[in-house]
Amino acid sequence: MAVSSTGSQARARLTSADPDVHPDRRSRSRSRRRRGGDTAAGYLFLAPQVLGLLVFMVGPLLFALVLAFYHWDGFGTRSFAGLSNFAEVMSSPRIQRSAVNTLWFTVLQVPGLMLTGLFFAVLMQRAGKLTPVYRLAFFAPVITSSVAVAAIWLWLFNPDISPVNNALREIGLPAPNWLQDARFVIPAFAIVGIWQGLGYQLVMFMAGLQSIDRSYLEAALLDGCSEWQKLRHVTIPLLSPTILFLSITSIIGSFQVFDYIYIFFDDRAPDSARTIVYEVVRIAFGEFNFGQASALALLLFLALLVVTGCQLAAQKKWVHYTE
Repeated sequence: MAVSSTGSQARARLTSADPDVHPDRRSRSRSRRRRGGDTAAGYLFLAPQVLGLLVFMVGPLLFALVLAFYHWDGFGTRSFAGLSNFAEVMSSPRIQRSAVNTLWFTVLQVPGLMLTGLFFAVLMQRAGKLTPVYRLAFFAPVITSSVAVAAIWLWLFNPDISPVNNALREIGLPAPNWLQDARFVIPAFAIVGIWQGLGYQLVMFMAGLQSIDRSYLEAALLDGCSEWQKLRHVTIPLLSPTILFLSITSIIGSFQVFDYIYIFFDDRAPDSARTIVYEVVRIAFGEFNFGQASALALLLFLALLVVTGCQLAAQKKWVHYTE
């Protein structure tokens, strides 16, 4: 038995010392170590982004969710409020007026953005070599700071020196007092939003138009379709996935309008100019009622979730995906 054991140990030593023995096993071992190193490197590169997501997104979101059920002024101790924050927010006439303003802004901006974006995208298909120049000109406001955009339009809406009002008077139309007349405040915000967001819509629609198979348009032309018929029965149905995406993102963005209002009115916006997000900021950092502000933000999130869910559920009836 001792001799047998000694022989086995010797063979094991010889096997481990021989580089030609078991090459598949050594290759698999190196592959596992390499994959382990690649995995560790991948997690290392992801760590800053994941940490930022947890600290600046997930953490505050969970904290706001908890605060919605508490009374807290940001300094003292929190006291449990149950559903009273939600009841006070939903019964407030000021919040109800702000919700109506937000809906009115959405109704004006979203269709305006999509129609103008589609219109100019169709025109840009015929721009030829100047297409990049026009596309850059349209996209410039998108990457411009909202503060700078609002400052420009604050001058354009000035009733005394407004070029917009002067142009309206030249063609015989009434020149409203955009930011003082309650009837025109929300339309003024919508005009600014359409002007700044048009470039993004244009680029997305142009990408959608370029992805359409030309054979469909050629077949429609052979069938004797006019330009309007091709647009209505061929182009728009094939653009329906792009329209769905832009409608979802545009509605979400319009429900969160805040920066224009704050630049135009600071913290003294009249009731006709307030929106839901403006109310959230004012309640939280003006009245220091973080519980009600969190409750209102949570209600806004749920409303957007429902609207987005309805859009996704309805897409089966009008969105056409090509294979």
